[in-house]
Amino acid sequence: MKNSPINRILYVGFLLLGLYQALISKDFTQGAASLGIGLAFDPFNQEQPWNERPSWQKLTLIVHLSLVFGLVFIEIFEWARG
Repeated sequence: MKNSPINRILYVGFLLLGLYQALISKDFTQGAASLGIGLAFDPFNQEQPWNERPSWQKLTLIVHLSLVFGLVFIEIFEWARG
């Protein structure tokens, strides 16, 4: 499966949903979940090995993953504070 248009649509959809849930609704758990699901729909050529991808594609996916981890840590710290 190269870069299917449905993958791009689902990726952007889950990205926007996750950002809405985290930033507008302040529901960090749902935001992290939606952003994490979005990563499953890699919008780039999935047959291309990681080492052969352009740097901007790697950076996009790494920043996306960092957002997921950031939201998870925010939720953990809020839970720990009580």
